[in-house]
Amino acid sequence: MLRGINLGAANRVAMPALREALTAAGFENPRTYVQSGNIVIETGLDESELSVRLEALITQHFGLTVPAVTRSGQELVRVVAENPFPELAEQEPKRFQVSFLRGELDSGIADHLAELASGGERVAVREREVYAWHPDGVARSKLATKLGAKAGLGKDVIATSRNWTTVLTLLEMSASDVS
Repeated sequence: MLRGINLGAANRVAMPALREALTAAGFENPRTYVQSGNIVIETGLDESELSVRLEALITQHFGLTVPAVTRSGQELVRVVAENPFPELAEQEPKRFQVSFLRGELDSGIADHLAELASGGERVAVREREVYAWHPDGVARSKLATKLGAKAGLGKDVIATSRNWTTVLTLLEMSASDVS
């Protein structure tokens, strides 16, 4: 998952061009979902190595410095299974987000996130993900702003958020990697 791709006019990357660049770099069966940098590929690379290679590819082909946060198909199975608020995700999946982390949260961040939740929002940290329910949307949410800030979760943590519909779609797309 690429952080900050195609948000407004910033960091524009066409998904067909991205798939072509991935194929040319030797990645097998690259698939993308929507325009926000969701990629499913088949690879034997470990997570750290994959992130480095993806970031270098984006810089080389598109001239952008964009962080990549990776999860295996098995990890997506875990993310869905560990959802602490399944009823909320089912209720309105576009208002339910998972923030995928690269790096460890600074101590006290989870408590701070809980303090920011307001107006019926809910938040829970599980392993390397933050699950958040935004019943009134993310536009004015202090919690969503913190989750989306470049250093909002600590100076060494990179995060990128996806709504529940996208998480489930990425899981479905990666099903061949899980079996």
